[in-house]
Amino acid sequence: MKTKLISGKKNILVTGGAGFIGSHLCEELVKSHNVICIDNFIGGNIENIDYLLQLPNFRFIKHDINQPIDLDSLPELKKFKINVQGIQEIYHLACPTSAKNFDSLRIDTLMANSCGIINVLNLALKYKSKFFLASSSVVYGPRRKKSIYFKEDDLGKVNFIGPRSCYDEGKRFAETCTITYQEVHNLDVKIARVFRTYGPRMPLFDGQMIPDFVLQALNNKSLIIYGDKTFSTSLCYVKDMIDGFIKLMDSEINSPINLGSEEEHKMFEVAEKIISLIGAESDIVFNDPIIFMTPLGLPSIAEAKNKLNWFPLVSLEEGLRKTIEDVKAKQSLLQPFIDQYDEEL
Repeated sequence: MKTKLISGKKNILVTGGAGFIGSHLCEELVKSHNVICIDNFIGGNIENIDYLLQLPNFRFIKHDINQPIDLDSLPELKKFKINVQGIQEIYHLACPTSAKNFDSLRIDTLMANSCGIINVLNLALKYKSKFFLASSSVVYGPRRKKSIYFKEDDLGKVNFIGPRSCYDEGKRFAETCTITYQEVHNLDVKIARVFRTYGPRMPLFDGQMIPDFVLQALNNKSLIIYGDKTFSTSLCYVKDMIDGFIKLMDSEINSPINLGSEEEHKMFEVAEKIISLIGAESDIVFNDPIIFMTPLGLPSIAEAKNKLNWFPLVSLEEGLRKTIEDVKAKQSLLQPFIDQYDEEL
């Protein structure tokens, strides 16, 4: 029996909701639902959700999901009547993804992929919520030589004691937790294996490359690629990714689904495209790889196409233009930090 929606709107919880992808998800969900955003700002930013804070059906809770939380007792959520209506859906995105700060956040990453997900799954169990896990393409391990495409039934190969294991093996464990709660507690779960995503609100000075390419080009600085000229990846625009999240949550699918772009792009060519779109006089340089920013496989999205009728719609050029507009809007605030790029050359 479905819980009666007292306000006529679902109560939806988003962990990591002030982050890059999480803020876009909150922005879309709040159009029709009550949204509770939880973040501790390890990777998120209050600026990402600043305008959402003014909306009557959006609430932000600063909290570390590695610690339990009693939503019923929070006075700021009284309007949502959680003690009566409960939480209908939980999107779990909270986990550090910083490329440059990966080493300093390894314990936080380990905790998020163990204690954190257990705490959030227990919330889903308490409220009998539908539960969505934002997993990652890293569960498949490194790119293979014979085939760069991964299907959902590929078991992959991850070094579980390597320097990236708190994230890579951590995401595999998070999927294990999710499926175990499904099987033991009959929880309705969804697992999205997220491949590389880009767009507005990506963190700058973090090694994610694309937003830095834009800021570097706007200032006629050298565009820095962490790797060599062969570095390639899939790139899915964030709006398409959010559309996939919501379609998966609304579906009857309980097994993992790949979400991403099947197109392969060399970062060198992406950098050239950004220079061209901006009309910059920048050059391109290559630095040593960053451990968290390495070439990964590409997704086979046949399952998403067939079962969700989902596939990316935004072209790379259109997505880059929107990303450029976002960075341009912040450029004056970032001007004092531009010289940081020179330190890496």
